[in-house]
Amino acid sequence: MEVGADLTWLPAPGKLNLFLHVLGRRTSGPHAGFHDLQTAFRLIDRCDRVGVALRADGEIRFAGEFGEDNLCLRAARLLQQASGSRLGAELALDKRLPVGGGLGGGSSDAATTLLALNRLWRCGLDRGALLRLGLELGADVPFFLFGGNALGEGIGERLRGLELGPAWYLVLVPQVPVSTKEIFTDPALTRDTKPLKIPPLLSGQGRNDLEPVAARRYPVIAEHLAWLRQRSPGSCFPPRMTGSGACVFAQFGSRDEAEALLRQLPKAMRGFVARGLEQHPLRDWVAVPDR
Repeated sequence: MEVGADLTWLPAPGKLNLFLHVLGRRTSGPHAGFHDLQTAFRLIDRCDRVGVALRADGEIRFAGEFGEDNLCLRAARLLQQASGSRLGAELALDKRLPVGGGLGGGSSDAATTLLALNRLWRCGLDRGALLRLGLELGADVPFFLFGGNALGEGIGERLRGLELGPAWYLVLVPQVPVSTKEIFTDPALTRDTKPLKIPPLLSGQGRNDLEPVAARRYPVIAEHLAWLRQRSPGSCFPPRMTGSGACVFAQFGSRDEAEALLRQLPKAMRGFVARGLEQHPLRDWVAVPDR
């Protein structure tokens, strides 16, 4: 946590989908039209930062380029309504994760906002209550409230903790924002993958069912994947796309290995090295519900 002149800046880490399977599509219920998924979520140390400060007058204000529809503002208003708090907040966002990259930046920003204001406003909501609120904002938000790496099922809201070993990742960032809706509505999307039996999660297990669609619609994604695959032949964890794209990644056992390949990156490509995290930096900011 870092305190500025008026705002407290808090981390909103990104995520990688180590695999992402589309099992089917819901035809009824509150999430009709959504896809049933199975995925392994991995937190990484590349973070956005959310700035938060208390207001006593109940107003919620956001300073930034994302306007009135940004997820930080929506998260704050949802929590204020759900908790009945009469307090407000100043919010700001330092965006370091690519927009439309499949790293979960907007969802993570929303989760950090909920965690911060739940504490600042003394709402007292436990993790279970926050998870339910988070789902109203987006399918990935509950994962960032969960507290650690997880197997996600359903539309992403059913979460089980995953023990993942240390790893470093080279993440490439194709300069194209991908529409998640566009990928999920593509007629060519595979929607009948059989779920994996987990645990254990074996290295390199599964695939990303969204990858072929995204690579076809955005050839630059295919180019970045090909570059990674040419430089990691025989790897037990083949390079993959994360989420619905556009970012792609390769896994390494050490930072030195990941940075060595980063140095070979052509000038036309962009990327960064990230460490896999074992838990969310704000994991201990909220209570676990009684069972």
